[in-house]
Amino acid sequence: MSATEANPAVEKKFGKGKRSVPHHSQKASRFYPAHDEPKPRQNRKSVHPSKPRASLKPGAVLILLAGRFRGKRVILLKHLKEGALLVTGPFKINGVPIRRVNSRYVIATSTTVDISGLDQKTVDKIASPEYFAREKKSRKQKGEEAFLKQGDKQEKKAPASQRASDQKTIDKPLLSAIKNEEFLASYLKSSFSLRNGQKPHEMAF
Repeated sequence: MSATEANPAVEKKFGKGKRSVPHHSQKASRFYPAHDEPKPRQNRKSVHPSKPRASLKPGAVLILLAGRFRGKRVILLKHLKEGALLVTGPFKINGVPIRRVNSRYVIATSTTVDISGLDQKTVDKIASPEYFAREKKSRKQKGEEAFLKQGDKQEKKAPASQRASDQKTIDKPLLSAIKNEEFLASYLKSSFSLRNGQKPHEMAF
């Protein structure tokens, strides 16, 4: 049964004629809430799988354009699901550890390194999002004891032993492959920079 059948209109006299008036249950409320209830915004953007550039192949040497290690040359290890790239220096050559970078902020070069000797289990473990999850920081203490501790020198945070061992596992086959190529170690160690008059879109890497 529809709402109109449950609450039929009522005919009332107005002057000489008649007019159908909706039932009192159909009338709008005289009172409205003082505060509007927030409604979540609808996300109309559709998620598309990322399509890496053809030049971004595992083993390619990339130039970082942003971040802490901008200008450094790194080796591409794997494409991640979220569209990022897993790269390494190696750390022993240029100090760049295993990290994730955005594919938009790299330049792919024609130089490649043989990565066939990599341990795929270690690479897959590092490629998981949980591996790069940040540790939760403890809340700052308040009071006299906390104030006195501020004067003490803060100890430098050492890298986790597991990450250090994973870094060595990944870099070991890469270092042996780099030694077989002449001038490749010095090429990875050098930083990329532009001089006056140089246009990157006209350069071949």
